[in-house]
Amino acid sequence: MNKDFLSISELSKKEVFELLDLTDSLKTQKEVKPLAGKTVAMIFQKPSLRTRVSFEVGVVQLGGHAIFLTDEGVGLGVRESAADVANVLSRFNDAIVARVFNHQLLLDLAKHATIPVINALSDLTHPCQILADLYTIRQHGKLRDHVKVAYVGDGNNIVNSWLELASIIPIHLTLAIPFGYEPDTETLNKAVNAKVSKIEIIRDPRSAVNKADVVYTDTWTSMGQEQEKTKRIFDFWEYQVNGSLLRQAKKDVIVMHCLPAHRGEEITDEALDGPQSVVNDQAENRLHIQKAIMATLIGKKK
Repeated sequence: MNKDFLSISELSKKEVFELLDLTDSLKTQKEVKPLAGKTVAMIFQKPSLRTRVSFEVGVVQLGGHAIFLTDEGVGLGVRESAADVANVLSRFNDAIVARVFNHQLLLDLAKHATIPVINALSDLTHPCQILADLYTIRQHGKLRDHVKVAYVGDGNNIVNSWLELASIIPIHLTLAIPFGYEPDTETLNKAVNAKVSKIEIIRDPRSAVNKADVVYTDTWTSMGQEQEKTKRIFDFWEYQVNGSLLRQAKKDVIVMHCLPAHRGEEITDEALDGPQSVVNDQAENRLHIQKAIMATLIGKKK
């Protein structure tokens, strides 16, 4: 890995699977403390449940100490420039975990920090989530070349990171996304041009999930888009993951959602809580994959 972990596109196929294997080891070897004596500064511009808890618990389990910093306290990019924040935190800590709106802030932090910067989410990408998703798919015996992953909903940061993954390992990624809500154009083009995976944008969700191994969805209205909620509910209503839609997929399909879920909007209780759902495994695996990322970037080497 490079100094930082900002996007999945920075990884090779070999590095992706090395992280998955290290995740297996760290789940079972609780006595391993590669972050002993180290501190991680965590800057959160956006509210969080899973991301904060999984990173903070992960640092502690690896023997380190996490320092949680709110945006009100830091004022990243407003009260203080990203360069000044990066320079100061580099003097005190061993890594920076940042959950931000604007992806450029992550790039600026990484440019000026002398310690690793880890992307805990930006409006452009969510790499830790997608690596946890990949680990979950493998955990449930679905990971093979050209496994069919059908994503239904908004072409957001989750989709962008899935596209980055599809440029590294061969999957069949079908995106059921309405007009006007497509993923980042540059990210999509890079993934298609990599010619590693089969990538399709299919407007009809029923066709998109046909014979899918994995059906994935996310909220239709992300943080910062609240003023668009009424329009988005109208535009996405036919893209709900429910029992009827899942019957188009394989019988042993697994249902994924990165959470939090807006029950009754992008997904029904039947789908979210049903026997095909693996959303709680996804949430737990954020802890394990992030431990592997931190151990790789800042862990003490034997």
